[in-house]
Parts: sequence; structure tokens; C-alpha cells
Amino acid sequence: MNEVKQPRAVVLVSGGMDSAVTISLARDMGFEVFALSVAYGQRHNSELAAAARVASMLGAAAHKTVTVDLRSIGGSALTADIDVPEEGGEGIPVTYVPARNTIMLSIALGWAEVLGSIDIFCGVNAVDYSGYPDCRPAFIDSFQALANVATKAGVEGHRMTIHAPLMAMSKADIAREGARLGIDFSQTVSCYQADAEGRACGHCDACRLRRQGFEAAGLPDPTRYVL
Repeated sequence: MNEVKQPRAVVLVSGGMDSAVTISLARDMGFEVFALSVAYGQRHNSELAAAARVASMLGAAAHKTVTVDLRSIGGSALTADIDVPEEGGEGIPVTYVPARNTIMLSIALGWAEVLGSIDIFCGVNAVDYSGYPDCRPAFIDSFQALANVATKAGVEGHRMTIHAPLMAMSKADIAREGARLGIDFSQTVSCYQADAEGRACGHCDACRLRRQGFEAAGLPDPTRYVL
């Protein structure tokens, strides 16, 4: 009898709580996870260290980091010498990295084709988020349509699917889901300006959203903060 092969999925992993939950959900759905991180010139390497740690901790079959130099074009507080704001404001914040999710999903799409995978997961969210345009359902739907006309797999009838399982979840929902899945969130890094040890500033937008999520979920905040 031929053994049924476990389907493969490429999962984008940043090292934060959202991507940790996304890996676990992909595995729950029966996928063999191939974790992908992108070193795009972000301010701190602790995010990438956390990505590798989370991928290993949550049982990814492999973890790959691809380097893309977005510092060379700048335009964001995460890739240029622009201060990270510590208070919310109107409009799209300066922590938005131009075309970041488009680039990351494009790399994931390429790796998926090489792996023979038609499933890509990302942890974007359009409820408790910073207002980035590439975290909305319209973006995911549009990229999926692109994937199915731009790839060999898509043209040959193997429909590519971009999964965004956290899209409609609040940060509290994500925290509760992580607790249900048994994820150790202390191993994740979400802060926009974490130090070399991965300790969070406690003031930036990412820290604020994360802390509020744990509070709303009624769960202790395991984040390691700079004292």
C-alpha cells in the first residue's frame, strides 16, 4: 500500500506571536511546515533569532532565511534612520515597510514551487494591527490571484492558496489560540526595537498591541521587557 504523503506548506515566520500561532495552525491542519524568514534589513537580529527558535520549537520540518536588502531603499522606521514612534497616530505609521509582505510572499511562492507545495501561510491580521495596507483581505485575495497566473503550478491547474488564518482575529483571540495550542510566547519577539537579547521596549505600537491582547484575553503577559 502506498503511504499517503503529508502535504507541504510554506509558512512565513517573523519570530512574533502571530507567526508562532500560524505555524501551529498549519500543523494542526495536517501540513508539513517549511518555515521561511526574510532578513530584509530590519533594525534588530533578535527577531530573526526568535524566528529560528520558534520554527524549531513548533516542529517545522525546515527553516530557511532569505536575505533581501530593503535598507537600500529605506522609507520605513524599521529599515532607515527614522525614530520608531511610541504613541499611536492617524494614517499608516512610519513602521510600514514598503512592499514588505509582497516581497515576502513572492519569495514564499518561489520556495513553494520548488517544494511542490500549493499552500502558503502568513500571519497577517486586519483587526488589532497597525493599519498596514498589506495586512488586509484585499491584499491576500489579490496576491492569491497573482500566484495562480504567475506560476508553473498555477498555470498547470495546481491552484495555489494563500492562507491567512489570523486575518479576522483580535490580538486577544490570537493570545487565547496560542494558549490553547500550548505555545510558549516568551520565546517570541514582536517589538519593533527589541534589544540584542530580544527584550521588548514596551512602548512601540507592536508592544502596545501585544500587551493589550494578553490583557483582553485574561492571560499573563510573558514578554521579556527591558527593565
